[in-house]
Amino acid sequence: MKVFVVEDDPIITEGLKIALGQEGYEVIAADCVAKAKECMQEVERFDVCLLDVMLPDGDGYEVCRAIREKSSLPILFLTACDDEVHTVLALEQGADDYIAKPFRIRELTARIKAILRRTGGRKGPEEEGAAKDPQTAEQATKTLDPGIVKIGRNELNLHTGKVIRDGEEVFLSAVEYRLLLVFVRGRGQLLTRQQILNDMWDSAGDFVNDNTLTVYVKRLRKKLETQGDETLISTVRGIGYRLEA
Repeated sequence: MKVFVVEDDPIITEGLKIALGQEGYEVIAADCVAKAKECMQEVERFDVCLLDVMLPDGDGYEVCRAIREKSSLPILFLTACDDEVHTVLALEQGADDYIAKPFRIRELTARIKAILRRTGGRKGPEEEGAAKDPQTAEQATKTLDPGIVKIGRNELNLHTGKVIRDGEEVFLSAVEYRLLLVFVRGRGQLLTRQQILNDMWDSAGDFVNDNTLTVYVKRLRKKLETQGDETLISTVRGIGYRLEA
């Protein structure tokens, strides 16, 4: 199941990749109109599209129109613009639904499934499993909130962007939070320094560079680990890092 995300906020995009990935979806993302159109040419098929309204080189309505010229791909707009004018405009351009930021991951995934049911698209990963094994489906409904990620004794809440440890919030800077999202997305994998830098860098170059990456990793470790804890972020000398927990 492929979800096409067109969103220029890298933190929101990373959060969606993690949360929807845990639900079994494959997320392909673009951060502007031009890249969105390139992805539409390169990828044979998407199952649903999540569109932001405001983009650096245009708006989501332009992408929506481009999609509608060629297909009936289900489209859901994600935006901070929740007034009636934007809602009506999105629907008039061919959108199937509309959700205002900030939104809850559970509500978003529920809307994705509802859109797919209404439009006759493929079932979501959990629903596909349910058709094959009702018992497995029943067990799946009892799993933890996919928006909560455990990292050792810490819990990352993707709904709120907060990290909680032993009932207390661990305060992370914007850069530290984004770095944590990169590690969570590649959990258990060896991430080279260049891979991390590629994910951390935004169009304005405002996040982190090779000279400061070590410092930010050290700060993140200090906040997530205390004396006696297992190592959460391991250093692979000369290559990069790996999130172990």
